Amino acid sequence: QVLLVESGGGLVQAGGSLRLSCAASGRTTFSFYTMGWFRQAPGKEREFVASMSWSGGDTYYANSVKGRFTISRDNAKNTVYLQMNSLKPEDTGVYYCAVDRVPGRPRLATGAADFGSWGQGTQVTVSS
Repeated sequence: QVLLVESGGGLVQAGGSLRLSCAASGRTTFSFYTMGWFRQAPGKEREFVASMSWSGGDTYYANSVKGRFTISRDNAKNTVYLQMNSLKPEDTGVYYCAVDRVPGRPRLATGAADFGSWGQGTQVTVSS
């Protein structure tokens, strides 16, 4: 069973920064899997934010966060990070990390259907 635990959320003013962490545990060797971040704003559907390949060599970002957010991972610690800079009120939401269903997927996973395990989420609130 896979367990993902996010942390690092909070309340920040517009223009500020936060760093989210997601610690993974379980029988899966996470270094073989793409890891991703999604978010869900109140009244809206969950949306893709960023993902990083199992090797760390490939990343993909939603246009809305490109240039402001950076995804990274430390496979030795089974942890994925999301550095969020220049935060905007529209970045407010619950942020979830997720693990790809398929180890060593040849293409980078970016859709919610690609991911099989999810964390419980961490709240990010950006005030104007």
